Amino acid sequence: MAKVGKRTQELLKSFDQLQLFETGEAIALVKKNANAKFDETIEVAFRLGIDTRHADQQIRGAVVLPHGTGKTRSVLVFAKGEKANEAESAGADFVGAEDIVQKIQGGWFGFDVAVATPDLMGLVGRLGKLLGPKGLMPNPKTGTVTFDVARAIAEIKAGKVEYRADKAGIIHVPLGKASFEEPKLLENYKTMAEVVMRAKPAAAKGQYVKSVMLSSSMGPSVRINPLKYLG
Repeated sequence: MAKVGKRTQELLKSFDQLQLFETGEAIALVKKNANAKFDETIEVAFRLGIDTRHADQQIRGAVVLPHGTGKTRSVLVFAKGEKANEAESAGADFVGAEDIVQKIQGGWFGFDVAVATPDLMGLVGRLGKLLGPKGLMPNPKTGTVTFDVARAIAEIKAGKVEYRADKAGIIHVPLGKASFEEPKLLENYKTMAEVVMRAKPAAAKGQYVKSVMLSSSMGPSVRINPLKYLG
């Protein structure tokens, strides 16, 4: 079992870990406890009453948070010709086709998000075993397979985040940095909560949102009331 440091022990004593907080209270508490020597990332985790073993209960997509995440992500675009020029003009960090495929096959992964035009997905498909496990494979569901590369790049740079329910039915999403003002974190949270609500599968039975946890990189988790998680 990992040893709990003195700082973490003190933070755990500062509030009732079993209490269900209102969203605004939870954000204020997490910000207060994010006192590490760097600007911690604040993340939300929704545990859903879904069974991702069934195709009709899988949840995956992307959303542009109104205030971004506080992190600038590097974008790779698989494109040729006019679309490659468009990607470069739109601010893509890396643009290419066969040359980029070879670099990745050689072990290079110096980017955060990959975008591809549909006509190059046959080429990009060769990288499935390399990009898939790292969550870097372009996917139409997240808007990263598109001919509108300029828009895709702009959204990613503006704070677009991908979300996906894992095997346990949990969606983890960064909401921003601890240095963000509370209203901005709250707006980002509400945007994500609404997306989760709209994504409810018709086949899901019983309570949909079972728990909501808010935490920072180095701080303890705070529980949000799952019956009022949209508030």
